[in-house]
Amino acid sequence: MNRGISSILLTEEQIKNRITELGNEISRDYSDRAVLLVGILKGSFVFIADLARSITADVGIDFMIVRSYSDAVSTGIVRVFRDISTDINGLDVLIIEDILDSGRTLAHVSAMLKERNPASVEICALLDKPSRRVVDVNARYTGFTVPDVFVVGYGLDYNEEYRNLPYIGILKPEIYMKPE
Repeated sequence: MNRGISSILLTEEQIKNRITELGNEISRDYSDRAVLLVGILKGSFVFIADLARSITADVGIDFMIVRSYSDAVSTGIVRVFRDISTDINGLDVLIIEDILDSGRTLAHVSAMLKERNPASVEICALLDKPSRRVVDVNARYTGFTVPDVFVVGYGLDYNEEYRNLPYIGILKPEIYMKPE
């Protein structure tokens, strides 16, 4: 285990098994039509790769770079640094996110994409942290509901570190807590 991790919250095997289940659900729901997976970078890159391979329905993939965090704190301001390049008019869109936390980012992205006249816009989040929600947004597909702890690994980071961990761990508070 990495020295910055206090404990493992979700093992590599638990994540793999749940992604297979999510892939089956999505494949069933989109069996008669294609779906565009829109990954929110950087955190979703590992998740979207594994999820896309577990979906048997026709999929396209595009990415957005959206940020609302600085260090460990949400700024409350959602900024789009890279938009999708796909014309989504009439398409079914599934936003792929690493974690649904405050809801600000996903509410912003969903509203932005809905303005482009897609057939549908849904959300798939690997992790859901409902105790932190400040905006009313829910994922149609959720991997795991997690407690209000600082999680990293499997694409999630703290200051661009820990993304490569094959599991999701709880970060030690002394790593992200700054002395006053």
